[in-house]
Amino acid sequence: MTTLDTRPASGPGTTPDSLSVWPASTSEQPHGGLLVGGVALAEIAESHGTPVYVLDENEVRERCRTYRSAFPDADIHYAAKAFLCRALARWVEEEGLGLDVCSAGELELAVTTGFPADRILFHGNAKSPQDLGTALRLGVGRIVIDTPAEIARIAAAVGPGGRQRVMVRVTPGISAGGHEKIRTGSDDQKFGLSLRDGHAQHAIARILDQPQLELTGIHCHLGSQITDVKPYLVAVRRLVGLMARVRDTHGFALSELDLGGGHGIAYRPGEPALDVTALARRVRAELADSCAAAGLRVPRLVIEPGRAVSGPAGVAVYRVLAVKRTPGRTFVAVDGGMSDNPRPALYGVRYAPRLIGRHSPADSESVTVVGRHCEAGDLLAEDVSLPADTHPGDLLAVPVAGAYHLSMASSYNLVGRPPVVAVRDGHARLLVRRETLEDLRARDVGL
Repeated sequence: MTTLDTRPASGPGTTPDSLSVWPASTSEQPHGGLLVGGVALAEIAESHGTPVYVLDENEVRERCRTYRSAFPDADIHYAAKAFLCRALARWVEEEGLGLDVCSAGELELAVTTGFPADRILFHGNAKSPQDLGTALRLGVGRIVIDTPAEIARIAAAVGPGGRQRVMVRVTPGISAGGHEKIRTGSDDQKFGLSLRDGHAQHAIARILDQPQLELTGIHCHLGSQITDVKPYLVAVRRLVGLMARVRDTHGFALSELDLGGGHGIAYRPGEPALDVTALARRVRAELADSCAAAGLRVPRLVIEPGRAVSGPAGVAVYRVLAVKRTPGRTFVAVDGGMSDNPRPALYGVRYAPRLIGRHSPADSESVTVVGRHCEAGDLLAEDVSLPADTHPGDLLAVPVAGAYHLSMASSYNLVGRPPVVAVRDGHARLLVRRETLEDLRARDVGL
């Protein structure tokens, strides 16, 4: 794999378009079954129940290797917020990636799995005392300062004689991303310190006055689902300009430049995806040129992919509970929904589910796949083609389900969160068990 554009799989009856957004190991069976990682999705549904998430380990690892190959001189940190469990933390660590986390929970899980704390970046626009205390106690590699108040708080928590490496998150005034709710590089949102109004420069000056803090570099994150290289090139030019001003004002050379992640992937056949190889080539060239023009030594790049690593490696499998035909619209209701995937309700994301487990001779019809929850907005896929004989008991599989599904899941309507099953080379194993009604009741301790 030379880019992170999703690739067509091969197998009996497969066409380049039909499986183009599925894991590369995906293949079709003549009777309508679908294999991922050499394991039939229908078998996983029978043995683990539905809804169930299936994660292709080899796909995750191969995507990590693609980033390592594209950015050989950079630090690649997997964005844990996309999805994190102990096994995934181990996979990315074994593939040579670092990790970026946003809470004490993510940090504790990673470190107790054996992930080296010094290869972890700690983010967050509103870090709690517990967050900062855990980060310092475990020896996290970098804390990314997101607000001026954190400067004194971190310095005080480090204490006399201590020293913590930090970065500063900057908003470079760039609007990029697939939806307004996931655009984080402009000046009018909650993240970072503005480059335009001088708050970033002021924060840097304050950090340099704190002996407990070691400023290593600048961080930015432009947004999510970015499929164009150009916003990253603009960010490089603006951040190198800031680094030059820091050198000229303070005589201090910053050694790291973190461009965040947000690399877009295709959720349906034909959608664009960011070409990571092209991104790496053009970012590295722009960085070299900008630094040469400013008389700066080229800093070490840090890249933080999340969904581009885990997203295309995941598949969600649901069972159809009901089919309702109304004038002008057919609803196919499944046994999951916005509790295990809130993204369609939040961002209007569109998916391409397909029938699995049997071959249908029926013509296709346009349907809306909906969830089981008491919300009119509980939609999983609108206006998608499914066989006209789709009926209760059928299985539907949704590709590109490995990021921001289970990590954003809830127990709305007291429906437990689904399990995660890993597949690799014909074998399946449970990574995260299903959340049961007993789990939900155990939290309710008062009468």
